[in-house]
Amino acid sequence: MYSILLSLHSGVRWLVLICILYALYRAYTGYTKKREFNQADNAIRHWTATMAHIQMIIGILLYVKSPVVQYFWKNVSAASRNGQYIFYALIHLLLMLTAIILLTIGSAKAKRANTAYRKYKIILLWFSLALLIILVAIPWPFSPLSNRPYFR
Repeated sequence: MYSILLSLHSGVRWLVLICILYALYRAYTGYTKKREFNQADNAIRHWTATMAHIQMIIGILLYVKSPVVQYFWKNVSAASRNGQYIFYALIHLLLMLTAIILLTIGSAKAKRANTAYRKYKIILLWFSLALLIILVAIPWPFSPLSNRPYFR
């Protein structure tokens, strides 16, 4: 089950990134071209947040099953000397939860905004902040704390 969750979590990350980038693209073009906020924009806003929540659920399940995380919590003092354990047990978790919260707030605020201009502006701000945090928290192959392949 752990390996399935790990592969799923690795694959869904790309869907989340694509969704966020596309939502930002739509928000930017809508904002700069003063376009009306239409059903497609609303669906993209909604599905971006939904994909992020699905990824979070997979991530929480993976966190509970992870041997790295289990080792960290059973051996905190010894594991704290290894950046990889700290990364997965604390840093990755806290940053990703923060990013999901920002996406959720941005999505909710955009949904309730009363003008297209405000909706696009809100999505640009909140989704951009979330994307920056996500990019920092992903264990890229070049990451100094924990390097993982692009696909698992």
